[in-house]
Amino acid sequence: MMSSRFSLSVVSLSMAFAFGGLMHVPAIAAESTPPAAVNTKLPAGIQFVRNVEGINEYVLTNGLKVLLVPDASKPSTTVNITYRVGSRYENYGETGMAHLLEHLMFKGSKQHPRLWEEMSQRGVQFNGTTSYDRTNYYETFAAKPETLKWALSMEADRMVNSRISGEDLKTEFSVVRNEMEKNENSSIGMLMQRVTSSAYQWHNYGKDTIGARTDVENVNIPHLQAFWRKYYQPDNATLTVAGAFDANQVLQLVAQHFGKIPRPKRVIEPTYTLDPTQDGERDVIVRRVGESPAVVAMYHTMPAADPDYPATEALALILADSPNGRLYKALVEAKKTVDVFPYAANLDEPGFLLIGANLRSDQDTAEAKKIMVSTIEGFAQQPVTEEELARAKAKLNSDLAQIFNDPEKFAVALSDNIASGDWRLFLLFRDRVNALTVADVQRVATTWLKTSNRTTGSFIPEAKPDRVPAPAKVNVTEQIKTFKPGAAIAQAEVFDSSTANIDKRTQTGSLGNGLKYALLPKTTRGNTVVMAMNLYLGDAQSLKNQALNAELAAAMLNRGTEKLSHQAFTEELDKLKAKLQITGGAGNVSVTLETVHDSLPRVLELVHDALRQPAFNETEFTQLVNAQLAQLEESSKDPQALAIDAVRQANNSWPVGDPRRYQSIAEKIAGLKNAKLSDVRAFWKDFYGINQTNQAQVAVVGDFDANALKGQLASAFGTWKAGHDFQRLNKVYTATQGKDQRIATPDKANAFFFANMSVPTSAQSPDYPALVMANYLLGGNVNSRIFNRIRQKDGISYGGGSSYNASYLDEVGAFSAYAIYAPQNREKLETGMREEINKAINEGFTAAELEDAKKSYLQERQLERSQDNVLAQELAANLFLGLNMQHDTELEKKIAALSAADLKAAMQKYLAYEKMVRVFAGDFK
Repeated sequence: MMSSRFSLSVVSLSMAFAFGGLMHVPAIAAESTPPAAVNTKLPAGIQFVRNVEGINEYVLTNGLKVLLVPDASKPSTTVNITYRVGSRYENYGETGMAHLLEHLMFKGSKQHPRLWEEMSQRGVQFNGTTSYDRTNYYETFAAKPETLKWALSMEADRMVNSRISGEDLKTEFSVVRNEMEKNENSSIGMLMQRVTSSAYQWHNYGKDTIGARTDVENVNIPHLQAFWRKYYQPDNATLTVAGAFDANQVLQLVAQHFGKIPRPKRVIEPTYTLDPTQDGERDVIVRRVGESPAVVAMYHTMPAADPDYPATEALALILADSPNGRLYKALVEAKKTVDVFPYAANLDEPGFLLIGANLRSDQDTAEAKKIMVSTIEGFAQQPVTEEELARAKAKLNSDLAQIFNDPEKFAVALSDNIASGDWRLFLLFRDRVNALTVADVQRVATTWLKTSNRTTGSFIPEAKPDRVPAPAKVNVTEQIKTFKPGAAIAQAEVFDSSTANIDKRTQTGSLGNGLKYALLPKTTRGNTVVMAMNLYLGDAQSLKNQALNAELAAAMLNRGTEKLSHQAFTEELDKLKAKLQITGGAGNVSVTLETVHDSLPRVLELVHDALRQPAFNETEFTQLVNAQLAQLEESSKDPQALAIDAVRQANNSWPVGDPRRYQSIAEKIAGLKNAKLSDVRAFWKDFYGINQTNQAQVAVVGDFDANALKGQLASAFGTWKAGHDFQRLNKVYTATQGKDQRIATPDKANAFFFANMSVPTSAQSPDYPALVMANYLLGGNVNSRIFNRIRQKDGISYGGGSSYNASYLDEVGAFSAYAIYAPQNREKLETGMREEINKAINEGFTAAELEDAKKSYLQERQLERSQDNVLAQELAANLFLGLNMQHDTELEKKIAALSAADLKAAMQKYLAYEKMVRVFAGDFK
């Protein structure tokens, strides 16, 4: 299990569902001459192509395409390179090659032999993903010319000098297989993959991107190298640089590092295999261990460049959006399933629309599938309405805005459109969405959503089959001719993310009723603004036996108000391009918000209504409880969930009923089955509010009017009173009793290791900085001892590491270690973990290791401060603790002053492998 900031991933159907939502993001284009900011005299070998809505496109003599996407509002830069090769290009015996190469290209190259270490030293966030039509790699880092130079040099070097060796394959093979086994643990993911493979008769979209196990196990190195040399070349790649950067510097560096790569003489033949028209419904049944059933329906559709593709995205939402879709009402509200989800495949060649739903064990899959199919194929009887289309457009445009306004997300999201033929398909999609009519969507629905085009059920011959037309490729060049560029997005200020500047720019104060605020107004790309709000409620006595009610009360606040139903509430947020999430537990509530400048006043009204005038609808409550039960019941078979659950139970020192007590999976299931809406509503009524003891903090960062916002906060929350006073739930250190525990999870291909021990330290303890850096070196980054041992050296884990955290106010902390692995590698995994932890404690780290780690860690902290959502959460937490950003500076000074001896002394004082609770969960038979 690897942190999202540096994990490698394969984009397959199972992963696509895990990502959530519709897998696309459109927007851009307005062609003109390049802006004056870029010198008109370009470096030799680079030609200007076009300027589209503020984005410059260039091409090198060797065929490499370059996109520059400037945004100085956040002091970070993203470098993304997209290769137009994915699983679609793999032949017989080659499945999984593109994904395997994704892994091997992180093993190092001629000029960068220790790539993971180099990235870690620079505090770089990075990733690589493989999909059907493309592979991409990206790095995001604090905007520094030297790091940008390194990133471009590195990508150019590994394009042609990667170490694709048999030795590296030996260690990475088990990692890839471990990732494959991890995906196989997902019952819904496996069902989706089986349905897809049944739906496609010949096309490679029917094959999972991660590949066949036999192909991966028997891959031939010369064959793999030939595949790499064919596709990983400049004329098959697009380089995107987004964020804060000097455009002239980028072009000079691109010319220097990429320009010297010769254009290859080989020719990449276009793919031509297409599936014939499906001539009857198909059905797949997957029988595996698991608690929660699922149903899926899939229909062949058109490529992403087809004029009708946006209608498919709209249909996905009309059918399966939560809580507004037809299937949500027919299945979830009718208590036939616990959820419903859509996936409209955004692909270069004819793709598909997939609808799925998860059920609880006592719900009928046959009945759910019957309702699902009749609803999907029922547009002839119930045509698309203007209201449904307007709602779908608002949702698509909201999703679009969230990504287009974030340079990193935008740069990476372009990869799919590049793979579909032209990056400007982003904008063309946006324009086509806004131009959609009810007639367009209705025509697409009745053309493609037919019984003969469905894969869910058994094959049944028909004398007169009602068949759809054979899907065809689309000429992207012809489609682009219909595109009319819009205006370029406004650029924002160059923001200094130093702690001193943040403190200087932040306005702090109090409304006088216990609500404190920290406001940091600044111009942002897309006029975005984020908010973090924390409420603190009750005390140990009043919260006794209220933990579940507290959690459910917070969750219900997302499900409608006295003025707006759940459907209308989410619809209003989509129209305002806003994302709102309220979560909470015993003693605290967290509100996170992202929207745009013009929408903020109305969105704050919705936040007020959600917190102060929630609906507490009985039907919504039943749906919430059922969804949580389904998730917990599925977790009761999952190795990772069970291992973590067991460790937390072992460290459970609080008595039953105490709000600080950890509730096990079994206890939560039992509690949910007896949960009552009246108790949840009563909790909200008694505990929610603000006064001098029931504290609240709100932090807002981005494009907003600070004076107007202060008035809005006072109006919304200035008179809100609670029935119980707040007293912080203090934590008490209890020594961990070390032990080994095994948990059997039959028929699960992947296993999980989790170990933990309590540490008597707070974030104010003298030893805290040393423990932070000791953990960082041991297992807290991609160049750590644990990660290098179990992945790079032993090759037995897709990911693993360690973590250390501590309360700021209590002398209570925790150290953990974790890893995923194949069950048969348990002994080797345990040996590696035990040896690396004990070696670090007994021998410490070298001075060179520590100095490199300091640079990397401090750069990571700087990068985090440039992310508005992270900054807002820190500002809100500081209000509660009585701190400012100078606290960050002081901690960083302490870390900079650490010696290797400090780290060794701290580890020997607090840590021991034998004192940890160590849980191994998996199918060890």
